[in-house]
Amino acid sequence: MKTIEALTLHVPAYDELWYRRKLSEDPATMGYNKGYDLPFAGYDRETGCIAFPPSEWADWYAYFIGQEPRRYYAYIVREQDGAFLGEVNLHKEPDAPWYEMGIVLEADHRGNGYAVPALRLLLHQAFDVLHAEAVHNDFEVSRAAAIRTHLAAGFTEYRRENGIIELLITKEQYRH
Repeated sequence: MKTIEALTLHVPAYDELWYRRKLSEDPATMGYNKGYDLPFAGYDRETGCIAFPPSEWADWYAYFIGQEPRRYYAYIVREQDGAFLGEVNLHKEPDAPWYEMGIVLEADHRGNGYAVPALRLLLHQAFDVLHAEAVHNDFEVSRAAAIRTHLAAGFTEYRRENGIIELLITKEQYRH
């Protein structure tokens, strides 16, 4: 594993959405979605990619950016050179006592030690800025690297059923 450079989170400007498009439409990055029946417009079951054409940028941007504390979205950025490495997001679930989260590292940057520090930055945003009570994520139990990343960042297993693992970290667990 490489020595990790300092990371930061960066809320993208509208003209930086080209990077979100790059992530969403890259089969190597989005392969974890392949083969599922996902309800997203523009989803390609064969590649896992989700189309993100410029015609959708304005609505997406208005929905996600500047919507704290309900939603938060940012790029993972390597401070040394300003390179975008991936994305993170949070959104408050109205019927649950937690925020749902997501993290996607660009395929070219996986395996370099960025995931846990990026997830810790997202947890800082959730607990110290948005004042979340808990953060939750769920995905297929077959995604061993994702499970290890979440556990290393302080999450605990909340539930496991039907091939899906749910992971949770509370404000109290984060503080200790």
